[in-house]
Amino acid sequence: MKLDGYTRLAAVVANPIKHSISPFIHNRAFEATATNGVYVAWEIEAVDLAETVANIRRYQMFGINLSMPYKEQVIPYLDKLSDEARLIGAVNTVVNQDGTLIGYNTDGKGFFKSLPSFTISGKKMTILGAGGAAKSILAQAILDGVSQISVFVRSVSMEKTKPYLTKLQEQTGFKVHLCALEDVSELQSRIADSHLLVNATSVGMDGQSSPVPESINLPETLLVADIIYQPFETPFLKWARSQGNPAVNGLGMLLYQAAEAFQLWTGKEMPTEEIWQSLTEKYQ
Repeated sequence: MKLDGYTRLAAVVANPIKHSISPFIHNRAFEATATNGVYVAWEIEAVDLAETVANIRRYQMFGINLSMPYKEQVIPYLDKLSDEARLIGAVNTVVNQDGTLIGYNTDGKGFFKSLPSFTISGKKMTILGAGGAAKSILAQAILDGVSQISVFVRSVSMEKTKPYLTKLQEQTGFKVHLCALEDVSELQSRIADSHLLVNATSVGMDGQSSPVPESINLPETLLVADIIYQPFETPFLKWARSQGNPAVNGLGMLLYQAAEAFQLWTGKEMPTEEIWQSLTEKYQ
């Protein structure tokens, strides 16, 4: 990697963020595409967010990525929002376009690009959870022409989830079905009628728990995805594979959302196959 007076900076901004593997991904991409750039991780306090965003212009940066807790907080400091960022209500990528700061959310696009030989257009999806990752997947699915979405959350989270889904329907005209995760018969019915089942909760990061009971039967052609990539195979994915279903973890989502951001910043395609090999060796 060459560093000189023309090197441009990109960063991921969050708290905490020192554990992030985004610098590994993007610096590999800068090197592989002969782009004079460097990517770092900035762990900042909330009071420093406005100044951090101002520095994108000040230092003529490519832009920044954002993770928790700043994906929503950054919006007032930006000049424009993309369609998906507006629908999601959160930004994970800021692009410096000649001094104009544009907010994007590449998480949903990254998720769907990570699914092998699958397009969501005209398909039915069941998703578990309604947090930030789920919102990005929901919004992108609607933009990409999904035919039906069923969202399952715990009963205690139903009231908290309704306002976002109502707002989403007002903006898109698309009705999302909200159901209680404890209603196993409804969960079975919706999964049986779906083409894609997604775990967008954190359940399974302990390597022991699963968000659904093992009594659920999966249709043969159902694709199962988990946004978690550590552990590499969650109990949820292991259960799906034991029924003979194709199953995908969240490492591809991480890579492809980064690839979308990289292209927005540089106009170049990230060499995802090469970097994927390095990632799987690192995490498998």
